[in-house]
Amino acid sequence: MCGPFKSIGGILRLLEMIFSGAALILVLFRGGMGSPWGVWCDFVWLFCLLIPLLITVAEALKINVLMHVFLPDWDDLTCGLTMICTLMIASASIIYATGYACFHCVLSILVVTFSLAATAAFLVDAILQKLKCPSGYLSRLRGVLRFTEAFVACLLLTAATSYFLYVDWYHRSAGMMWALFVFTVCLLANVVLILFNLVKLLRDLLPKAWLELVYNVVASLLYLSAAVLWAVFGYWGYFERRADGRYFCSGCSLGDLHVVMAGALLNLLLYILDLVLSVARVFEVRI
Repeated sequence: MCGPFKSIGGILRLLEMIFSGAALILVLFRGGMGSPWGVWCDFVWLFCLLIPLLITVAEALKINVLMHVFLPDWDDLTCGLTMICTLMIASASIIYATGYACFHCVLSILVVTFSLAATAAFLVDAILQKLKCPSGYLSRLRGVLRFTEAFVACLLLTAATSYFLYVDWYHRSAGMMWALFVFTVCLLANVVLILFNLVKLLRDLLPKAWLELVYNVVASLLYLSAAVLWAVFGYWGYFERRADGRYFCSGCSLGDLHVVMAGALLNLLLYILDLVLSVARVFEVRI
């Protein structure tokens, strides 16, 4: 190996790009996927192709040195992005294998194989980078919680979109639309908070400890309301029966209902944990 691929990290990034790109190309060659879950898989493979490519180019051209003014901890950024890619491509591998692949389809088997290989490469890369103990925001528990919440919110939006796509308008109740609004707003707020903690020029603009404490309280309450409303209106609409004994919502996807319900509860628990850590940080309490 030569150039940026001399080290183990460089070789792993090369494998990540090859495997992610191969999975994406094979799916596009097959004709692509139009459903929300298929679009999520396509986006993940493209994202996981571009991230190691951009990191490799930045380090080869020393752009990361110039970015030190804005992003003082490059190792923390690369470690965090690698962990995010690991979560995302693992989800794409599972979703594609369970929802789109078949045992007698050669292309599908190859896509799953390449996606799992990319997942393994990202996982090894993330472990090796974490062992270097970067001390930045994304490498610590608070940062891991924040981007995990954002990742779960992406899955929630995908599942909710998949559910709404195949039902009539009267099954898109106000309570379920409120849940969709909560998932979107909290996802965007998480991205903003991550930027505030990463970008050097934004770090001292606001008291981040109190800001995150208030946000975690609000987000926990919002997710609690979203989980309750989704459970009430979603399952009530699905199990409602017509006069002839058939289910009223024949086009509703029970699987998507379950995914949104489980994801909302998971994110609620993550925000509560984040809230406990925020309280400990503000009031300097050891946990």
